[in-house]
Amino acid sequence: MNTEEAVQLLEHEVVADDPAQERGWRRPIGWLRRAGQFFFALSFSSLTRRIVSLNLAGLVALVASILYLSQFRAGLIEARTQSLLVYAEIISEAIAASATVEGNTITIDPDRLLDLKPGESFGAPDESADFPINPERVAPVLRRLIAPTKTRARIFDRDGGLILDSRNLFARGDVLRFELPPPSEKPSFFEKTKAAIKTWFNRGDLPVYRELGPEGGRGYPEVAQSLDGVKSSMVRVTERGAVVVSVAVPVQHFRAVRGALMLTTQGDDIDQMVTAERLAILKVGGVASAVMIVLSLLLASTIAGPVRRLADGAERVRRRIQTRVEIPDFTGRRDEIGHLSGALRDMTNALYSRIEAIEMFAADVAHELKNPLTSLRSAVETMPLARNENSRARLLAVIEHDVKRLDRLISDISDASRLDAELQRQDMAPVDLRRLLTTLTGVANETRLGHDVAVEARFEGRGPTDTFSVPGHDSRLGQVISNLLSNAQSFSKPGDRVRIVCRRVRSEVEIVVDDDGPGIGEDALERIFERFYTDRPHQGFGQNSGLGLSISKQIIEAHSGRIWAENRPGPVDEDGEPTVAGARFVVRLPTP
Repeated sequence: MNTEEAVQLLEHEVVADDPAQERGWRRPIGWLRRAGQFFFALSFSSLTRRIVSLNLAGLVALVASILYLSQFRAGLIEARTQSLLVYAEIISEAIAASATVEGNTITIDPDRLLDLKPGESFGAPDESADFPINPERVAPVLRRLIAPTKTRARIFDRDGGLILDSRNLFARGDVLRFELPPPSEKPSFFEKTKAAIKTWFNRGDLPVYRELGPEGGRGYPEVAQSLDGVKSSMVRVTERGAVVVSVAVPVQHFRAVRGALMLTTQGDDIDQMVTAERLAILKVGGVASAVMIVLSLLLASTIAGPVRRLADGAERVRRRIQTRVEIPDFTGRRDEIGHLSGALRDMTNALYSRIEAIEMFAADVAHELKNPLTSLRSAVETMPLARNENSRARLLAVIEHDVKRLDRLISDISDASRLDAELQRQDMAPVDLRRLLTTLTGVANETRLGHDVAVEARFEGRGPTDTFSVPGHDSRLGQVISNLLSNAQSFSKPGDRVRIVCRRVRSEVEIVVDDDGPGIGEDALERIFERFYTDRPHQGFGQNSGLGLSISKQIIEAHSGRIWAENRPGPVDEDGEPTVAGARFVVRLPTP
């Protein structure tokens, strides 16, 4: 068994352990897969995963672009090419210049060759002398010059035939190393992936390096050009993704090309430097990724956590609508989460207030409907017991009164219940209060509704063309004014006058309705706007539903306005106490 066979056997024995090595590679992959599954199985909200994923995606894209577009590899290859060209020229000129002619042959002195500088020679041999490259004389010099460079040197003759290959030059005590073909066993998935990634990074548009036979020197483009007298270089990649830089320079003797010298990088020395650079980038990227994950989780905890608590609070409100549930309070935060918390709390409070208002309205409606129904039921049950026509007539009058009262209550209740929906569905538009009040005043003066009470309007604005425009619903604002006029006329005596004044007060329009009636009791100034409240002793019980002023207040508040009642002061009496000259209702609406 020779040395080469022993080396091959040793390499095959090492490769035979590949299955165990492959299993060793599979274990870290399984650990990483389980760690990834555990990480994504954590109870993070979708928003948290989205924040982390997007931040990491941007960082990964940045690192990948740095790895792919890094100029370090290109600069390294260029520097390596230039250094090989310079070294190849030195070796080529040294070989040609150090030759001494002995007859028709050239003898090379290796010891003097090492001391020779570029461009120097030992003499001027005859130009007509033949210049065959003698392998036995050139080999020692080539071995000495190539050994420190860790490159492969090949010398080709003028026909492209291989004369010398530094791989086959050995000295006493050298350790022999051979590249064996890949083993017959299929490579593992990890090895395939690694080779594919490495080839993808290194390949680009570079050609694949292929080993040619001893007579195929001209198959290398750089050798072919150098045999034509032009130095050349090429960059290729092997099938395993390793970058190979080769240069070729002509070996000339008195301007005559006698052969070509080709230097080629061996192994993956360039790839090792590039890999070290990329590993440094990956380490920085790993640290940056860890920092990015921590910062993303902190950011998500300040966003996703409060949003989740707000969502849980809203869900509890939906499920427990009959009991008050407090939405978490984040209004102390000066950001969108605080604004969202405040909006949800206001919405929930408005919802509960609306529910309570509906419940109170339903209770009031039931109470108000029960009174006429009870009276009507008593009259109907008493009707068969009436002994004369007078008793029947009085019972029929009671029944008719209660039926009218029920009809009036149902109409007002229906109007009040539709009010919010109509105000929400319809868009507000500019309302000309001058024209509206003028129209309502004219209608009130023409109808009088069975009483002799006139209505007059006065406008105190910027001029006669001032429209006192406010945003709102003209029909509903007209309903408010009609209710106030009807209420003032009902409390006035025949011959009295109801006065309407419209004026501007800063950024609002004020409407004042005055009458000359008895005024309002101090304890009733606020209660008169309550539902079903009425204080009309002079008209008898059941003549009004008590919803007119309540509906008016609801309409004005829907327009972001205010309405209140007060007594208009009169002259001082004999005891020095001010008297009441009548009631006054004030409405204020904001201007655009």
